[in-house]
Amino acid sequence: MNYFSLTRLSSLLLLTSIGATSVGHAEELPAPVQALANQGLTIHGQFEAPGGMRGYGASVQGQDMAIYLTPDGEHAVVGTLMDSQGNDLTEAQLDEHVRVPLEAQTWELLEESHWIQDGDKDAPRVIYTFTDANCPYCRQLWEQSRPWVEAGDVQLRHIMVGILAPNSPALAATLLGADDPSTALHNHSKGDSLSASAQPRDIEEQVYANNQLFEELGLYATPTSAFLRETDNGDVRIDRIQGLPSEERMIEMMGSEAP
Repeated sequence: MNYFSLTRLSSLLLLTSIGATSVGHAEELPAPVQALANQGLTIHGQFEAPGGMRGYGASVQGQDMAIYLTPDGEHAVVGTLMDSQGNDLTEAQLDEHVRVPLEAQTWELLEESHWIQDGDKDAPRVIYTFTDANCPYCRQLWEQSRPWVEAGDVQLRHIMVGILAPNSPALAATLLGADDPSTALHNHSKGDSLSASAQPRDIEEQVYANNQLFEELGLYATPTSAFLRETDNGDVRIDRIQGLPSEERMIEMMGSEAP
């Protein structure tokens, strides 16, 4: 049985195999679980499972999955475990042992990317948004976010990518390499013309790294924005919006009605 067919892609998360490292175990992984790891799965953590089994949270290529080790330790089953009432016993385990640690790693990757600050550095809410200088929807997002940014409630961090047009990488590098990147992006977003200029190699590499991050996160549209939200049980999780947000989603992303 192909284990890929038993997994389900999470539509809510920035799950990705990049930056994911296996959880350290006091002892070696059981042979069937190690065999799956050798096939490319990242093992994130172990959890209790009924019926004498042991569970392992895992992911591969943006898909999260649970592995159940049989009591004899000789076999592993990948899939969803149900009880006699038809309740899904796997979902909560995946959330705790795979999605939460991967989201934390994703947020770190966003923090470490190459971005331009837009708004008060002490603003209580931070939003990362992938921005292409040739993207009209990025300019619309910039314009629509002004009430929150200018009130000091939100700081946008524009991760500059070059994906939409042949000159997009050069324009992204020009903005990142400007004497005052925040002012340069502000003027460009207001409609001032922007001409590409030669930049040092390290600035060009910053754009390349941002492009790689965009691709490895499985994104396809600019702007794509990522922000933290609090769940009903008090956990802090990542949410994302690909493309220009609707009015309702804009309020969710900004954390309040417009000031």
